[in-house]
Amino acid sequence: MQTLFIVAILTLGFLITFQIAKASEYVAVLRGEERARKQSNRINGFMLLAFLIIGLIGVYYCNEKLKGKILGAPASDHGVLVDRMLYITLGLTFIVFIITQVALFWFCYKYQESDKRKAYYYPHNNKLEVIWTVIPAIALTILVGFGIFYWFKITSNAPKDAMVVEVVGKQFGWEFRYPGKDGILGKKYFKNVDAEGGNPAGQIWDDPANHDDVFVEQEMHLVVNKPVKLVIGAKDVIHDVGLAHFRMKMDAVPGTPTTMWFTPTKTTKQMREETGNPDFVYELSCDQMCGRGHFSMRGVVVVETQAEFDAWLASKKPQYLTAHPDKDPSVKKDTASAPKPIAAALNVKGN
Repeated sequence: MQTLFIVAILTLGFLITFQIAKASEYVAVLRGEERARKQSNRINGFMLLAFLIIGLIGVYYCNEKLKGKILGAPASDHGVLVDRMLYITLGLTFIVFIITQVALFWFCYKYQESDKRKAYYYPHNNKLEVIWTVIPAIALTILVGFGIFYWFKITSNAPKDAMVVEVVGKQFGWEFRYPGKDGILGKKYFKNVDAEGGNPAGQIWDDPANHDDVFVEQEMHLVVNKPVKLVIGAKDVIHDVGLAHFRMKMDAVPGTPTTMWFTPTKTTKQMREETGNPDFVYELSCDQMCGRGHFSMRGVVVVETQAEFDAWLASKKPQYLTAHPDKDPSVKKDTASAPKPIAAALNVKGN
């Protein structure tokens, strides 16, 4: 009932506004303001033509001024393909944009109101109908074809030599897990998640593949010119892995792992040199509104050489040892080197 009442009020408001507008128009005619209205139409026609010219110049200027300066060249192999698809899309739509906008503004100027001209009634033309149906259909088919091709390339099986990184989004940060020497990520179960108990990823410790997995937060390290497969998930709500510099993007869905793979082609150091920005970092952003802290959900991606990556990974302790310090060889070594009780040292036996 309330909805119908609101709709009725809006409808009544529209009718009142329409009637006021029509009444104002009739009053203007009766007062002899017809000439002023026609003069205003002529001015508007000229302004529309000027807007067309200035607008096209502005589009060209902005393109030349900002081209390649926001994100720079793509830093991954798939990024090159995505940019190519973008340029093809822009090329096709730009042709349509030029034709339609020039026609729109030129017709407004050339065929403005005139007492010496009668409007031509042109109800139908089969040839035009076919042209403006077939050409857009062909153009859209090409665009969709490119999109499907690149989509399957990005989401296809990663190369066998690709490194694997698990990426998990949470409110409001990122978690990463790397397999150890075995190259296999251990199994996990969401009910096992216990950050205070040393198991933030929910790893199943009975799985031997988990014993050498490395867990880190907020900073993902990748190897330049080496394919990487991202296994993506989320702990709470839907997030989205956004890698703008690599032109990659994939949803992070709770309970439904998604994947994508790419090959980084430029190290962080190379990008700092190319951009002239000593503070440049690759950014991992959440591209899905996920709550009040969404704006701060930002991670860092470090692309480095294989040697640098190996050194970084070697400096990290497997999460299994963090959760089970009694299994840590370094802890055992410290215990073994501790002073022994006097009785044990003298090998004294009781009665």
